[in-house]
Amino acid sequence: MSDTLSLQLVNTVPSAPVRKDDAHKGDCGRALIIAGSRGMSGAACLSGTSALRGGAGLVSVAVPDGILEIVASYEPSYLTIGLPDDEHGRLTNAAAVPLKQVIERQTSVAVGPGLGQSTGLLDLVTNLYNTIPHPSVFDADALNQLAKRPYFLKRSPDAPARILTPHVGEFARLTGLEIEAIQQNRQQHAAEFAKKHNVVVVLKGKNSVITDGTRVAINSTGNSGMATGGTGDVLTGVLVALLAQGMPAFEAAHLGVHLHGLAGDLAAEELSKPGMIASDLLHFLGRAWCDLGH
Repeated sequence: MSDTLSLQLVNTVPSAPVRKDDAHKGDCGRALIIAGSRGMSGAACLSGTSALRGGAGLVSVAVPDGILEIVASYEPSYLTIGLPDDEHGRLTNAAAVPLKQVIERQTSVAVGPGLGQSTGLLDLVTNLYNTIPHPSVFDADALNQLAKRPYFLKRSPDAPARILTPHVGEFARLTGLEIEAIQQNRQQHAAEFAKKHNVVVVLKGKNSVITDGTRVAINSTGNSGMATGGTGDVLTGVLVALLAQGMPAFEAAHLGVHLHGLAGDLAAEELSKPGMIASDLLHFLGRAWCDLGH
């Protein structure tokens, strides 16, 4: 499978977290999503709602003050938290102080959907990457920020888990490799990066690669109808929800990618591939859970 790494191929999708009949919301985890900016409030809405559909007991969405009302009005089932923003509607590094107290109360955290890019965000994201004391997902603009400071990426073996979910362009920025070279051997490049930095990588695309540098899974669900804006935000929500429920990072990534793709397949059967949009996945996640026996 790889010239340099001996990887264990994992074919069986992990079982979902056990949900007891007498469970209450606190038993199902607290997920926080740090997302959004002016013009990209939808990313926060999609990922927050997806985390609810992914099974998290309590979901909070932390966004710039300027879009708080938009995000809060989209879905009444999650909590919203307003944070300091700049003149362009993006979070500033001043958000680190209020976020610290919020993060302490969580079980898992996701950072990135729709954040945009700025110097203040660069400092905020790298600080969060290093200090969040819970398993976390870093996606989208958070990855573009981390690519500017790659020396922050390596984790110690006992540090809280990090799942990174790049598409091939973001992975090229993280690694400095050419897109063509990555595409020629997606498994090896993803696994080498995961092992070097002690993270779990979800290299998105057709047959997404999920790896921790020792194990690798190749996703078989999903379709080209999911090649539309916002589907990655939905995946981020599913992943942070599974982490919130106590799944280990590799298993959460494997199950989450499978479930996300399955929702896309069910949506395509009913709506067609060209007619699908990202928010359709939110409505089909419940049916995907049913197909998995839940």
